[in-house]
Amino acid sequence: MVKPNKLIIKLILTNFFIHAGWGLVAPIFAIFVTEQIEGGTVELVGIAVGVHWIVKSAIQPFLAYSMDVIKGEHDDMALLLKGTIIATAIPFFYIFVTEMWHVFLLETIRGVGLAMAIPAISGIFTRHVDRHWEAYAWSLQSTGMGFAYGFSAIFGGVIAAFLGFEIVFIVVAFITFLSTALVHWSIKNDPWLQDGTEED
Repeated sequence: MVKPNKLIIKLILTNFFIHAGWGLVAPIFAIFVTEQIEGGTVELVGIAVGVHWIVKSAIQPFLAYSMDVIKGEHDDMALLLKGTIIATAIPFFYIFVTEMWHVFLLETIRGVGLAMAIPAISGIFTRHVDRHWEAYAWSLQSTGMGFAYGFSAIFGGVIAAFLGFEIVFIVVAFITFLSTALVHWSIKNDPWLQDGTEED
């Protein structure tokens, strides 16, 4: 079986940790908001989730366009690093959330962070995927996301039930921090990304 190149493996792992971290929250987010946040209701949970996706979807085409216009990949990696840093920081703030406007604000910021990170990682992935093995590489990307969401959803519910919501957000922050570390490692150890030249 063909082994993807080193950069593709790093990007798959980065995406895995981003989704594994937030996958821990997915099954318990509504319960957290309705039980732990003053004024939290099921309706407001839906609005909060909607705010995140609308902000992310509205911003990312413009960021992606700018990444394609600017030659080289320095800007792509910079946005990927900044976006993962933002996404990594959000779980820490959830530990201190007490009101619904805090949730709306954090979900807005998280939407901005992922609007920066997802197009960047997708663009770099597309440009450096092994030729003639595109479907296989993208399937690994999708498979990683599936496993990340599946297993983290199971563990997220268990952790919340036995240890509480704060521990869940601490674990989320730690796991998503790994994605930021991988991005920084890629920038440091793959200098060819800076000028857009391709890996041998």
